[in-house]
Amino acid sequence: MDADVLIIGSGAGGGTLARALADSGLRILILERGDFLPREWGNWDPQTVFASYRYHSDESWLDADGQPFHPVTGYHVGGNTKFYGAAVLRRRPTDFKARKHVDGVTPDWPLTHEDFAPYYDQAEAWYFAHGEAGSDPTEGPRNPYPFPPLAHDAAVASVEQALRDQGHHPFPLPLALHRLEDDPAHSPCVRCPQCDGFPCMVHAKGDAEVCGVRPALEHNNVNLRCNERVRKILLANDGKTVSGVETDHGRFTARVVVLAAGAVNSAALLLASRSEVFPNGLANRSDQVGRNYMCHLNSACMAIDPLRENRSIFQKTLALNDFYEDSGDPDYPYPLGHIQGLGKVTPALLHAQRPRWPIPMTAWAASHSVDWWLTTEDLPLPENRVTVDEHNTIHLHWQPKNRESHRRLCEKWRGLLQKAGFPLVFFQAMDISATAHQVGTCRFGDDPQTSVLDPNCKAHDLDNLYVVDASFMPSISAVNPSLTIMANAIRVADVLRKRLDRT
Repeated sequence: MDADVLIIGSGAGGGTLARALADSGLRILILERGDFLPREWGNWDPQTVFASYRYHSDESWLDADGQPFHPVTGYHVGGNTKFYGAAVLRRRPTDFKARKHVDGVTPDWPLTHEDFAPYYDQAEAWYFAHGEAGSDPTEGPRNPYPFPPLAHDAAVASVEQALRDQGHHPFPLPLALHRLEDDPAHSPCVRCPQCDGFPCMVHAKGDAEVCGVRPALEHNNVNLRCNERVRKILLANDGKTVSGVETDHGRFTARVVVLAAGAVNSAALLLASRSEVFPNGLANRSDQVGRNYMCHLNSACMAIDPLRENRSIFQKTLALNDFYEDSGDPDYPYPLGHIQGLGKVTPALLHAQRPRWPIPMTAWAASHSVDWWLTTEDLPLPENRVTVDEHNTIHLHWQPKNRESHRRLCEKWRGLLQKAGFPLVFFQAMDISATAHQVGTCRFGDDPQTSVLDPNCKAHDLDNLYVVDASFMPSISAVNPSLTIMANAIRVADVLRKRLDRT
């Protein structure tokens, strides 16, 4: 037996789980499809990251029409947290309950905000969370953040004041950054513009490599193998358990296998692990594996004041949830979503994404803009799903719901920004390739007929297979899923400790 616990993937779920189990004495084996992301100047170069996509996979997936596309995803130690914007928000208490949207109703979770609260506390402590408890009216009861919020640059502070003058409730965006204002000698974060969407060259971002895998590897019982792509999870002879996995380089056995490859790849791996006992895919007697894929409806926003330059360097510090629960319009009583600052769109970054625009145009637009990210909740639909063909190529069928709510969120934000002094407001919606916030596909629940996992994230159909990435989520909410993945991994670690008698 190669391990007590074998973890497939080292991102927000797998990396956090490894750290949570590291001091148990259990033999932990992490299999990562990629390698450590190289530390090099390209980490902070917009052309390298956003034009040549050096750090992203070159694989193609197929959409519902069979058309190929390149998903914005990469395979590295730390997973996609290497590129996330480090926004670490808790789901709101109402996000754990059924909620009515214009296009449908979200399901109840089998657990509550209170169940997750202690695990949120631990995840925030590990991931350098900076924030201000009580500043957002939609946030549930909580303990103070481990660290105070990051201060706003002048342009962001001006928007915050304008929103307050309009009667709204902006709040400091919770961020996972190693930034201590009172101890700069031990704080690698320098508040650079290359944070949101870039890997951090100085390891100041609270990603799953820095805060999960590396602390886990300080324990001799934890082993990481890079460049080990798992091709199949192996069913044991009893048909009720799994024995291990098969990779490109061999086989590994374990008492427990934990899948944490991301919502799309975890579902694809289960479907590819078909057998006579599970002809439709491993752990898939319910026919729910791969179904109910969700991804946020996201739009980037540039708000331009032609008469004023924005000299901000680090501007991702402000958020607004005033339209999170309700639009505020009695004729449209539905949630619209979440608004947060976007990492500064620099002239070089805008040129990398819009190479056909004249350089003077991109330089002027970027230097006069304050930039934002808008998120609306998608809904779980069985037909939005991951499938694999006979070659195990991934097919992603996705038609997001709540488009009207997202349109209204954008228009609502346009109006607020124009009142705040930004006459030019532009939006860019994300398409199917923007898979950073992928969830669903192996949702947890009490009913084996309608869910893949039980409330402890163990497969209903198998006794020793768990899933701890965002696959488990029955709904996506409208806030970034990262912190909930991390908190859930810590919760499942408690389950595994008790199961394997290592408290």
